[in-house]
Amino acid sequence: MATHARERLIEAAKELFFAEGIRAVGVERLLAASGVGRASFYRHFASKDELVVAVLSERGERWRQWLENEVTARGRGPLTVFDALEQDCERGNFRGCAFINAMTEFSDAEGPVRRLASEHKQAVIAFVARLLTDAGHRDGTALARKFVLLMDGATVTVARERSAEPIRCARSIAAGLLS
Repeated sequence: MATHARERLIEAAKELFFAEGIRAVGVERLLAASGVGRASFYRHFASKDELVVAVLSERGERWRQWLENEVTARGRGPLTVFDALEQDCERGNFRGCAFINAMTEFSDAEGPVRRLASEHKQAVIAFVARLLTDAGHRDGTALARKFVLLMDGATVTVARERSAEPIRCARSIAAGLLS
């Protein structure tokens, strides 16, 4: 069924793009990994970049829902975003933020991948701003931007150092911003 081909392409792309990088994975590799034929690929996606957008869209929705669930399970305090990130980065296959990674591979600042990555980051800022506002902090959006800056920096550093320590350090800096 056609829908299954689309799903197989997205699943294969999610795994390969995150493990190896978007530009490193060609269409032939995607076809082989998904078991989908070239004609079927182009029936679902006009280009590999369109597949990238589909993969990132799904990943962003799932990741933001995961973050909200984890933060809620921890009591919804603003600093719990760092606790959730620490848990995420301690998985053995952590490779950083898919959106930051994608932005480094796509130079077109006006292109769909960069636009989608920006929208994802704005949604994360809005979520963190709600947490901060709910906790009684004034100007939650400005503070949320600082939190996300710390989150992004720590995530990149974790990917480089293969240690959760940068997340704990970012949490400590964020705690200082709250006092």
